[in-house]
Amino acid sequence: MDFEKIKKVGESYKDKMTKFLRDLIAIPSESCQEKFVVLRIKEEMEKLGFDKIEIDGLGNILGYMGSGDKIIAIDSHIDTVGIGNMKNWASDPYTGYETSTVIYGRGGSDQEGGLVSAVYSAKMMKDLNLIPEGYKILIVGSVQEEDCDGMCWQYIYNKDNIKPVFVISTEPTDGGIYRGHRGRMEIRVDVKGISCHGSAPERGDNAIYKMAEIINDVKELNEKGLAKMLTKDANPEHYKDAEFLGRGTCTVSEIFYTSPSRCAVADSCAISIDRRMTAGETYQYCLKQIEDLPSVKKYKNDVKVSMYKYNRPSWTGEVYETECYFPTWINSETAPHVKAVTDSYKKVWGDKRIYSDDESKKNREGKNLVDKWTFSTNCVSIQGRYGIPCVGFGPGAESQAHAPNEITWKQDLVVCAVTYALVPLMYVKEIGE
Repeated sequence: MDFEKIKKVGESYKDKMTKFLRDLIAIPSESCQEKFVVLRIKEEMEKLGFDKIEIDGLGNILGYMGSGDKIIAIDSHIDTVGIGNMKNWASDPYTGYETSTVIYGRGGSDQEGGLVSAVYSAKMMKDLNLIPEGYKILIVGSVQEEDCDGMCWQYIYNKDNIKPVFVISTEPTDGGIYRGHRGRMEIRVDVKGISCHGSAPERGDNAIYKMAEIINDVKELNEKGLAKMLTKDANPEHYKDAEFLGRGTCTVSEIFYTSPSRCAVADSCAISIDRRMTAGETYQYCLKQIEDLPSVKKYKNDVKVSMYKYNRPSWTGEVYETECYFPTWINSETAPHVKAVTDSYKKVWGDKRIYSDDESKKNREGKNLVDKWTFSTNCVSIQGRYGIPCVGFGPGAESQAHAPNEITWKQDLVVCAVTYALVPLMYVKEIGE
C-alpha cells in the first residue's frame, strides 16, 4: 500500500469533512429527534457514491461500500445531549465557529465528528481499492445512544440481522486506540412509608428517613466495598482486566418522593443508582450488593430493588424495550482487530498520539497509545452482549462530551478517516486471509 498517497487523499478531504461536520452540528439531534440529521447524512452518502443506503425501522442510517458477505462496521451515534444552561456557552452551540484547528459546537466530539470521518473513510476505501475481496464496509449512524447506549445495536443485531466480523466505534478517544471500558447498569430502589400530618410525625412512617439510611450505605459501598474486585482472591478470573479497566463505582444519581403535601410525612421515596461495573461483575451481582445493604435488609418488607427498563419511542415511532444493563467488555492488545487498527495508525502516524494545539497536547502527550474509555459506548451491546469484537478510535476528546463549549479538532477528522481506510486490509492480513 502507498501510505503517503492514502494520507494525502485524506488530507485533501479536510475542508469537505469540516463543512459536513458543521452542517451536522447545526441540526439539533437529541435522542429520539435525529430525523433531520439522518437525512443530511443520507444526502452526503449519496453524493459520495455509497453502494447502498438504508434507514432501518428504529431510524439508524446504514451506508454500505462493497458487496462481499463479510461486514466490517464503523459505528457512530448521531444523537447528542442537550445544551444545558445556555449561559455556560460562549457561542451558539448549533451555529458555533471554526478556527484553523478546531470546530466548535454541540456534537463535535460526542460524536458526530466520528460519523464524518467514517463516511469519508468509506469513500477513500472505494476509490483507492482498499476493500478486501469478500468484504463490505458498513457505516452506521446509530440513534438513541445517549438515552440507552447499545440499544440501537440490539436492534441492528436482532431486527436487521446484521452481524459484522468486527466493529470500530468512533466515540472520541483523544488520539488513542481503546480496547475496552467498564460496563454499567441503572438500578432503582423504592421505599414505602405511611403519611400523616406533619404536626405529629410520630404517627407516620417517613420513607425519606428510611431512604437516608440507604443512601448512606450506598455511599459506604462505593468508598469501601467495590475495590475488592481488583484482587485475585475476590475475582480470580478477571482481576487483571479489572486492574486495567478500573474498579466499579456506584452513586445516587436521582431522588424522588411522594407526600400528600408539604405539611405531611412522605409516604414513598425512590432513588436511581448509577452503577459502573468492572470485569467480573454481573448485573445479578450488583443487584444483590444493594439488596444486601444493612439498611435494605433492615427495611426489607418496604424496599424494592430493581433494574430500570428503557422503552422510549425512536424518531420513527419504533419501540425496542430493553433492560438498562450495559455489559463490560475488554480485548487483549494483541487481538487481531486491535492490532489491525493499531498497525494502520502506526503505518501513517507513528507510535504516539497526535495533537494539533496546546489544548489537545496537554491531554494527549505522554499517554499510552492503546488505552480505555472512562465512559460507556455502544460496544456494551456489540461486544458486551453479542461477542462481536470492538475497538475504539475516534476524533475529539472524552472530556468534551456533554460539556459546554464543546470542540473537536480538524486534524483528528483526517487522522481517523485515513486510519479507518487502512483497517480492512490490515485486518485481513492479521487473520491470515
